[in-house]
Amino acid sequence: MSLATLEQSILAEIEAASDEASLEAVRVSALGKKGSISERMKGLGAMSPEERKEAGAALNVLKDKVADALSSRKAKLQEVALEARLASEKIDVTLPGRPQVSGTVHPVSQVWEEVVQIFGDLGFSVAEGPHIEDDFHNFDALNIPPEHPARQEHDTFFFNEKAGGSRMLLRTHTSPVQIRTMLASKPPIRIIAPGRTFRCDSDMTHTPMFNQVEGLVIDEKATLANLKWVLTEFCKAFFEVDDVKMRFRASHFPFTEPSMEVDIQYSREGGQLKIGTGDKWLEILGSGMVHPNVIRAGGMDPDQVQGWAFGMGIDRIAMLKYGIPDLRAFFEADLRWLRHYGFKALQVPTLAGGLS
Repeated sequence: MSLATLEQSILAEIEAASDEASLEAVRVSALGKKGSISERMKGLGAMSPEERKEAGAALNVLKDKVADALSSRKAKLQEVALEARLASEKIDVTLPGRPQVSGTVHPVSQVWEEVVQIFGDLGFSVAEGPHIEDDFHNFDALNIPPEHPARQEHDTFFFNEKAGGSRMLLRTHTSPVQIRTMLASKPPIRIIAPGRTFRCDSDMTHTPMFNQVEGLVIDEKATLANLKWVLTEFCKAFFEVDDVKMRFRASHFPFTEPSMEVDIQYSREGGQLKIGTGDKWLEILGSGMVHPNVIRAGGMDPDQVQGWAFGMGIDRIAMLKYGIPDLRAFFEADLRWLRHYGFKALQVPTLAGGLS
């Protein structure tokens, strides 16, 4: 078969292809390893140099013509297929709509609002601050010494060093909000500071980003008795129990003196954790009287005013209240998990109507 005849035959097969599958079969039969054109290319080696030069040029021209014809036909077939699909997949806009799938409120958002509701009823206002902080607000003003482990890179997310040697960081707690509030306000101060915080940690009960709420009271007569009463009332309201036994243990935090860790009594019945009963103890937060150095950093005189503060993880207390076993699941965006643990959009927590 001459090249002219071969060309006419291949081009005719390309034009006759009715879909992309048949067009691909034509391509393989012509340009594949055992295709008609490829077989002729293999025979070039047996020719003389002059014949090989002439035949090779002619075969290359034929390959280009076939490739162009294949590309053009493929584009036409795709256009026809698209028109057929558009014609067959029409949508009748007069049909009734599908049932709306409603989302759910994340447990952290729900518990966040529960905490705000409870402390709002106790006379606290909500204060906020930036996620990116400096050393002064995050460490220095909170009486955290330079050699403290929290100021090392294995525990804190630092940004690149500036020209002057200072570095910004992602706040490791919401305590900088307390300093900013003290510098901008005058006593009496009664605030809670809920927000996101960041630390280099990750396991079943720790994540690099987590939610925390801290409380601060500054006035002339703030005492540990006030602190203990507020925390007791909060726990009773949050866990929705008539009574809760609490244990205040001596501890150490740079920003409070004296410092206390707070435990609540609980039991496990039928695989469920129950607050307010039993003989086991569970730590839920840290607290104490504000250190005089922190009061000075906040622009106040510790001889004139005093205060107390506390801090707890919103994610942690959400796990306790709603039986969530793994903290990491809070941030995995698993729709099945959200449907199981989420709350209805209109299920807004209020003290009068019920929190959970």
